[in-house]
Amino acid sequence: MKVDDLRSQLKRRGVSGISALRKPELVKTLARAMRGEGGAARRSTGPAGRPSATRKSTAAKKTTAAKRTTSARRSATSPAKAAPAARVTGARAKATGTRKAAPARAKATSSRAKAIPARAKAAPARAKAAPSRAKAAPSRAKAAPSRAKAAPARKASSARAQAAPTRGPASSRSIGSSQLITSLADRPERPGRSLVTRNHEVIQRWARARGAKPATIAGTEREGRAGVLTFNIPGYRESSRIREITWDDWFRTFDLRRLNLIYQEQMRDGRQSNFFRTENPNREDG
Repeated sequence: MKVDDLRSQLKRRGVSGISALRKPELVKTLARAMRGEGGAARRSTGPAGRPSATRKSTAAKKTTAAKRTTSARRSATSPAKAAPAARVTGARAKATGTRKAAPARAKATSSRAKAIPARAKAAPARAKAAPSRAKAAPSRAKAAPSRAKAAPARKASSARAQAAPTRGPASSRSIGSSQLITSLADRPERPGRSLVTRNHEVIQRWARARGAKPATIAGTEREGRAGVLTFNIPGYRESSRIREITWDDWFRTFDLRRLNLIYQEQMRDGRQSNFFRTENPNREDG
């Protein structure tokens, strides 16, 4: 029965306050009213044999309950069915991934196979590079003579370094103001110029030009070697303490003590000069 039919039935029986009631309350109220009348809750069947409104209501209730039960069963069954379906879907996805991975592996194998010929091609390139290395060998051989030519230049530089004056904390100012003489080819800039050298040939040439002999001062010897170095020049600084020695002994002490010879070739007026002085870089006099 519809809500309006229920309300009309209740109004016929004199029931009031039903405007706010819903269909379930209306049905209950109508059932109470019919029980109160003491009669059956049924109405007689019409000429066409139609069932009464009460029977229709009961059948509708049963149908609704059956639908609810069916939907509850379906909802309870659906998770169980969904799990196998999900499993099947996952298995299908894995199978598809495996199928996709197979071409990728095939491509990787193909790239490796292509790399092998590349390596084979690189081998001839290396073989070609070998002759270039062989060609480079003669260029190295040609460079050897240039090195050999450079050797004398290095020796000359070494000789100049040896001829350069040795400087120390007690070196005199005369070294800084003296002209450096490193070889026999070097000449004084002007007469009276102060000169400094350590070159053995330059020292010997200067001594021979004056008849000077290598000498030392007696009593200054140290551990079997010459002491203070000097020259024995006839008529110049003659002394009984001057003792002549060999050039080897003179230069051995000269080099060992890293002495400098400060001297002059000429005086300012152009006359020959006999001035000389051996200087120790660690002391004022050598």
